[in-house]
Amino acid sequence: MHRKWSEAQKLQIIQEVEQVGLTETLRKYNLAQSLFHRWRRAYNGEGMSGLKHKYRTIDPAVKQLELENERLKKIVAKQALEIEFKDELLKKSH
Repeated sequence: MHRKWSEAQKLQIIQEVEQVGLTETLRKYNLAQSLFHRWRRAYNGEGMSGLKHKYRTIDPAVKQLELENERLKKIVAKQALEIEFKDELLKKSH
């Protein structure tokens, strides 16, 4: 199951590890060591803002370009298929 931790909870766990110890605290919260270290690195690097949940956002312009690229690829594929079909017809008629 996937849990959501608030910034305050993450900070509390980071501080508790410093006071109580890593293994005991991680067991208490049933938390993976790798996740704890990721939180601590983020907190040490950016402070409280590093503990905020970050959503992976896609730039709308990039999304628009990807859609346009897909549309153009379909057009090229359709044209290539038509050319191949016409070539086959020409071969048969000769």
